[in-house]
Amino acid sequence: MNPATDLVNKLWRLCAMLRKDGVTYQQYVTELTYLLFLKMASEQKDESRIPEKYRWSALKSAPETEVLQRYRQALIDLGDGTKIADRSVVAIFQNAATIVREPVNLRRLIDAIDGLHWFSEERDAFGDTYEGLLQKMAEETKRGAGQYFTPRVLIEVMVGLMQPQVGELVQDPAAGTGGFLIAADHFMRATTDDYFELSPKQQTFQLQSALRGIENVQDTFRLLLMNLHLHKIDPDNLDLADTLSPSGTQPKFKNADLILTNPPFGPAGGPPTRDDLTITDRVSSYQLPFVEHCIRALKPGGRAAIVVPDNVLFDDGKGKQLRQRLMNWCDLHTILRLPTGIFYAQGVKTNVLFFTRSKEEAPAKDATEAAWIYDMRCGAPAYGKTNPLKLSDFDSFVAAFGTDAYGRAARTDQGEEGRFRRFTRAEIAARSDNLDITWLKDTSDAAEDGLEAPEDVAAAIEGHLSAALDEIRALVEELGNETGIPDAIEEAAE
Repeated sequence: MNPATDLVNKLWRLCAMLRKDGVTYQQYVTELTYLLFLKMASEQKDESRIPEKYRWSALKSAPETEVLQRYRQALIDLGDGTKIADRSVVAIFQNAATIVREPVNLRRLIDAIDGLHWFSEERDAFGDTYEGLLQKMAEETKRGAGQYFTPRVLIEVMVGLMQPQVGELVQDPAAGTGGFLIAADHFMRATTDDYFELSPKQQTFQLQSALRGIENVQDTFRLLLMNLHLHKIDPDNLDLADTLSPSGTQPKFKNADLILTNPPFGPAGGPPTRDDLTITDRVSSYQLPFVEHCIRALKPGGRAAIVVPDNVLFDDGKGKQLRQRLMNWCDLHTILRLPTGIFYAQGVKTNVLFFTRSKEEAPAKDATEAAWIYDMRCGAPAYGKTNPLKLSDFDSFVAAFGTDAYGRAARTDQGEEGRFRRFTRAEIAARSDNLDITWLKDTSDAAEDGLEAPEDVAAAIEGHLSAALDEIRALVEELGNETGIPDAIEEAAE
């Protein structure tokens, strides 16, 4: 067994001592984040940024009567920028609070973590362990977890096809726990001997400026910072903010060479508050405004690979206008219809859009001449915990996509019996710009067997109801209705 996997399993088993107190999996991983930061700093001989009284050895040796109080004070002080000079430490511990109630439980956690066999020979070993914990959390908390943890194999496929290059600005406007940014960094390091082949100026750019991201949820942002810290990635261009607010229009989040992202799906609690989203400015769900952000945030000639739910492909009204803008301003060269059961969020069916921003500021004609659609959903096996998605499952799609990151490699239309087909812009227009195009009969295990568990059924129902409410909200807002209906909708949603 991989050493990191072994550590993940042992750390996960420690959760049992806190679960009986009603602690959620995310609360547990957040708690581990604080303790693992201190432990890993000790393992890596990198404790100079931490006051002596809060270092791992001090916590380990503290008597049981004092350990919880010392730990609580450590969380307060390490998150205080007036006491700690290191910004990354402050960011990780900012507003931190422990959910451990009893000193005996904290002592058992500290002793258990200290008793594990750690390792330091590989640069990414600590990061791999932490990512393993994040994946465990996503697997155990199906509902909503897909919002912040994208399957690692899907990330690797998207990054591999988009081929991030040294010197490029790579952005994730819905960074979650940082999977796309870390994978992009790994890809670029692998092509440059861990950046040692680069000049000092190029190294500085890669280490401090190349990766940009935004995350809107405080606890998820904390996990993101810890994940990046363990992978030796500078957090200076990572913001705790709402991409759909004016924060998303900052210069550092414009002119991206590459955008890789899995934006949140579902109700957003209101329309965007920034003033540059001319199509989706009154849409009260996440997915459409995030797509418009990606279009606008790309530099001319920049490329993107983004995960979207099915409704982005077929919604009328603002959805249709957005697809028309996407195909006018960008070359939407490839759509991957993903199999069901690979995301742990709301039972939503998902796709990956691959597109390139036109080099013209105002294209006279559509930049999309044709869109290629690969159907990986129909006839697919049922994926889940017992049959996880594997990298090899994407082999046929990767071969069909080709080796050009802009989708310009030679391709073959596989016809009505195949999975990969080409649809011209005129053919798409004849479908009223509906991109939800299928041609294969769905004989997949997932289609025949249905959802595996009651919680999956409930999640799917919740997803469909949320999507319906989003449409009603958007329609009411477009009509400028002042009858109180929006308030009624919100009450019904609650």
